[in-house]
Amino acid sequence: MMEIIAVFQACEGHGMCEAMAHDYFELDDDGVVQVLDAAPPESDREMVDSAVRSCPVAALRLRD
Repeated sequence: MMEIIAVFQACEGHGMCEAMAHDYFELDDDGVVQVLDAAPPESDREMVDSAVRSCPVAALRLRD
């Protein structure tokens, strides 16, 4: 099972992840990413992986 890992201290609030996978990522009022569902289904792997890779500061990771 895959798991989304967020490094909150690294997040700069660009919002690329939220734009690409809004069911899994959201920026809070301070502009910091919040993971809405840390264990997405395998069927969403491609979308979540693309969102994770889009982070310009590498604040997100996927772990299998």
